[in-house]
Amino acid sequence: MRYQIGPKAYAWPGNARLALSVVVNVEEGAEANILDGDKYPEPVDEMGISLKRTMRNHGNESNYRYGINRGAPRVMRLLAKYGIRATITGCALALERAPELTREIVHQGHEVTSHGYRWAHQFSMSEDEERAYIRKAVDSITQSTGRRPQGWLSRYLTTDNTRRLLIEEGFLYHMDDFSDDAPFWDSHAGKPIVVLPYQLDNNDMKMWSEGSYTPDQWLKYAKDNLDWALAEGEHEVNVMSIGLHLRIIGRPGRIWALEQFLSYAAERAAQPDGVWIATREEIARHFAHQVPWQA
Repeated sequence: MRYQIGPKAYAWPGNARLALSVVVNVEEGAEANILDGDKYPEPVDEMGISLKRTMRNHGNESNYRYGINRGAPRVMRLLAKYGIRATITGCALALERAPELTREIVHQGHEVTSHGYRWAHQFSMSEDEERAYIRKAVDSITQSTGRRPQGWLSRYLTTDNTRRLLIEEGFLYHMDDFSDDAPFWDSHAGKPIVVLPYQLDNNDMKMWSEGSYTPDQWLKYAKDNLDWALAEGEHEVNVMSIGLHLRIIGRPGRIWALEQFLSYAAERAAQPDGVWIATREEIARHFAHQVPWQA
């Protein structure tokens, strides 16, 4: 347990009171599909439909293609407009199948970290299967982007082996944690890894199903989160994550909310002691420099 009330352990660059991490998940094209050997097609999240039949769901495949065709350009334009370098949590197969988007991600200078080879669950994998899965993702992303991914985000659930395998494979940081608002160290056999927690409550998936947030509600929640964490940052070390998906936030009825949030964050980034908008790799490396690992 890391619970404590005491002096602020370290500061973000420029004495910023909050580190903001914009995370764009690129999963489209890597979802479940019988053409890729899956037993069932991907559930239709926005409609709450799950087909437990070995058949193609052509409609849902087109729903995911929308994320690449229309959602991605909208998101990428906004990131460029506000000069924000995001962390792209990319499924390796999705990046392979969308080379134009991958080239634009690299051109804009975003960090690409691993969201697995496919948008698939790891929890049922054996240790050898999971190790091979991790290595396959690393090799593919390195080939697609020209740079090895430094972090890892699983789809929902991990195994008892996941973090140890990531340490063995030389990853800098791991995102599969929701226990804190700041980075911390973990280790195995004397080798460390930065745990950089992810925030699900700010995720645009809150707008993805019937009865969920409206864009206005999502925007208000995200702004309120930023304001509270920024004020608290006078005394506490805080990281805020804003999680996005091309097929969700990239719709005309939602993209405006992202623009308003990015504008709001950029204004606060321009203020003294304000917001440091950074990639997750930058956040992890700054933490590791400020709080060196001790065995």
